[in-house]
Amino acid sequence: MPLGYKVGYKWPEKEEIGDMMKPVEEYCKRALERGVVGAKVIDSSSIATAEWVRLKCQFGCPGYGRSHCCPPHTPTPEVTRKVIDSYQKAILLHQRIKDGTKRREETKQFNEILVRLEVEIFLDGYYKALSMTSGPCRLCKECDLNSLCKHGMEARPSMEACGVDVYKTARGNGFSIQVVRTSEEEQNIFGLILVD
Repeated sequence: MPLGYKVGYKWPEKEEIGDMMKPVEEYCKRALERGVVGAKVIDSSSIATAEWVRLKCQFGCPGYGRSHCCPPHTPTPEVTRKVIDSYQKAILLHQRIKDGTKRREETKQFNEILVRLEVEIFLDGYYKALSMTSGPCRLCKECDLNSLCKHGMEARPSMEACGVDVYKTARGNGFSIQVVRTSEEEQNIFGLILVD
């Protein structure tokens, strides 16, 4: 017997399911209520991918190859582009981190909000909902690459780990982002939820 099945229950028709789904903009409001400073529905074609992004992970990030959510374990930019092209919309989320000493903690909180929102969107009927977070995964102190991810329900790769040009995507959608030169400078971080 299927999960949730009740005798006499009439499954909704496909058209009825579409009518029951909330507008995607509703999830932007939810993100803002949870403390995210910006959330915007964008066209998926405005998400920029590039091969050089993955090289920045490989040559410049000490986490390269140390996590299930980092390259080379993440989709290539080519695969990411194909995935993005199978969606029409996405939600781009923005957070400002003003205190560099709290960067790790605040990024982790932002990513948790993002993944929870993705799950809500999925449960509301957008079965293709898929998120990409910001920065490296921090769910484990050290990732065990010899076994499956211990946090598969919560762990998501970052936009940059999948080859998304975060700067071009953010700027192209009206958000401000600059290179951070010191730990005292404000940092703008972004996450993405693909929705259809």
